[in-house]
Amino acid sequence: MSTKYIFFTGGVVSSVGKGVTAAAIGRLLKERGFKVAVQKLDPYINVDPGTMSPYQHGEVFVLDDGAETDLDLGHYERFIDVRLNRVCNVTTGQVYAEVISKERHGDFLGGTIQVIPHITNEIKRRIAAVAKSTGAEIVLVEVGGTVGDIESLPFLEALRQLRSDFGRDDTFYVHVTWLPYIKATGELKTKPTQHSVRELRSIGISPDMIVARSDYPVDAGLAEKIAQFCDVEKRAVVPMVTTEVLYEVPLLLEEKHVAEYILEKLKLSPRLVPDWSEWRRLVAEVRRPRPSIKIALVGKYVELHDAYISVREALKHAALHIGVDVDIQWIHSTELERSHSDSMLQEANGIIVPGGFGSRGIEGKIMAARYARSHNIPYLGLCLGMQLMVVEFARYIFQNERANSTEFDQSTPYPVIDLMPDQQNITDMGGTMRLGLYPCVLQPGTIAQHAYNTEQVEERHRHRFEFNNQFRSRFQEHGMKFSGLSPDGKLVEIAELENHPFMVGTQFHPEFLSRPNRPHPLFMAFVSAVWQKLQTNIRPLDE
Repeated sequence: MSTKYIFFTGGVVSSVGKGVTAAAIGRLLKERGFKVAVQKLDPYINVDPGTMSPYQHGEVFVLDDGAETDLDLGHYERFIDVRLNRVCNVTTGQVYAEVISKERHGDFLGGTIQVIPHITNEIKRRIAAVAKSTGAEIVLVEVGGTVGDIESLPFLEALRQLRSDFGRDDTFYVHVTWLPYIKATGELKTKPTQHSVRELRSIGISPDMIVARSDYPVDAGLAEKIAQFCDVEKRAVVPMVTTEVLYEVPLLLEEKHVAEYILEKLKLSPRLVPDWSEWRRLVAEVRRPRPSIKIALVGKYVELHDAYISVREALKHAALHIGVDVDIQWIHSTELERSHSDSMLQEANGIIVPGGFGSRGIEGKIMAARYARSHNIPYLGLCLGMQLMVVEFARYIFQNERANSTEFDQSTPYPVIDLMPDQQNITDMGGTMRLGLYPCVLQPGTIAQHAYNTEQVEERHRHRFEFNNQFRSRFQEHGMKFSGLSPDGKLVEIAELENHPFMVGTQFHPEFLSRPNRPHPLFMAFVSAVWQKLQTNIRPLDE
C-alpha cells in the first residue's frame, strides 16, 4: 500500500493538545495492525531545542540516535510504544540551514532561492523521509503553533501541496481547536473555531476532522453547529473534554469511532481487532484509590513542570505498577540552597534529582543528595543528579567542601566530575554532547543489575561531563559501587552506595524509555524501595 499521511494543525490557542491527540490517534491505528510513525514540525528558527532554556521550551527529549527534540516526541513514544529517529522532528532552522547550504554549494545553479518552491520542497522531502527511515505505513505529522502564526506558513503551504502530491485518498487533515467557556452566560463558544477553520481554508487546507477541545461537555447541537459552519461531516466533529487521566485519551477517541472514520477516508481496512484490555486496566488503576508516597523532585526549573515531564511520567508508570500513588513535591533547588536548611525535604519518602545545566541551584541539589545519604532516604539521581551525588560523596569522604565538578569549579582540588577527553576543545553548544543510545554493562550483585535482571542494557544519554576515573578506587574503598560501566570499562554509567536502602545515580536518562504499560526498571526499583522503607517505618499502634 502507498504511505498514508495524517496532518495535525492547531487553532484558537497553542498548547491545546495536538501532541497528545496525534499520539493517541497513532495508538488507535497501531492497535488496528498498522505500523505508524509521528513527526513534529516546529516553526522556531533554532536548529533544535538543545540550547533552549526549559523555561522557553520545556523538556528536551532525546532519541536513540542522539537527536534533541521537542517534548511531544515523548508523548508519541509513550503512547504508541515506538522508537522514533531524528527525521521525526523538523525545525524551520534545519530547513533553512539545509537550503542555504545547498545554495552556497551551487546546487540551485544560480537560481533565486524562494520560500516556494525551495523551502516548501525541503519540508516535503523531510516529511517523505519519515516513511523511508521508519518503514511506517501511516505517518502522522503535527505542525507546532497555531494557524495564523507567520512562522508556520511555509509548513502549512507544504501540507497543502502534499494533498496534490500524494492524492486525496492518502492524506487526511485533523484540526485541533479550543472551545472557550464564557462564565457570565454559561456557554461554550464555537466562533473562534469557525475563524480558525476559515483561516486554514484561506491557506488552501480544508480539515477532514475537527477535534474540539473543551473543559466542559460539548452537546450534540454544538457539534452539529461546528460541522455546519466548518464544512465537515457531523461524524468528523470530535468533542474532546479535558480528562484528569492523560492515558484515557485513546479510549475516549475509541468511543467516538475516530479510527474507523479516518481509515474509511484513507481507504483502509483494519487488520486487527483492537484490544484495549491492558489500557483500560491502566486507566482504572489510575482512578483506584492507592496509598501515597511523597517524592521530592529537586530541580531548578520546577515552576514549569513540563521541564521534567518524562521524569514525572516515569514515576507515575512505576507507581501504578507497584500499586501506590506518587505525590511529587516540587522543590526548587535554589530555594533549598538559600534556606540553608533541609526542612523542605523532611516529609519526603524519596528524593529524585533530575538533569540540568548551569551552576544555578547546584548547592541545593547537593544538599538533597546529602540529606538522602545521611538519613537513609531512597535517592535516584539522573545525569546531573548522579554527578552531584558523586560530588556530595566526595565532600563527605575527603572532608572538603571544595570537591566539585569542573563544570562549576575549574580550580577544585577534587575534580571528581570532569570533561570527557574528546570534549576538551569543543566550543559549540548545540549537539556536541554525548547524545543518544549507549551500552551499559551491569555489575553482578548490584542494585542496578538486580533491577534490570540482565547483563547489559542500552540507555539514552545527554551530557558532556563524566566521572573522573582518578578517584574510582578511593570511592570504592569508602562504599560506592560503580554498578554500570561502558563495555570497555572506562566510563561510569551507574553509581550506587552500599549499606543504603537505595542511593543510585545514572549518567543516562532512564526516564526517556519508560512506558505506561512497561515502567523503567530503575524507576520501578526506586519506587519499590521508597514504598518498602515507608512500610517498615509504620508500626502497629499496639507495639
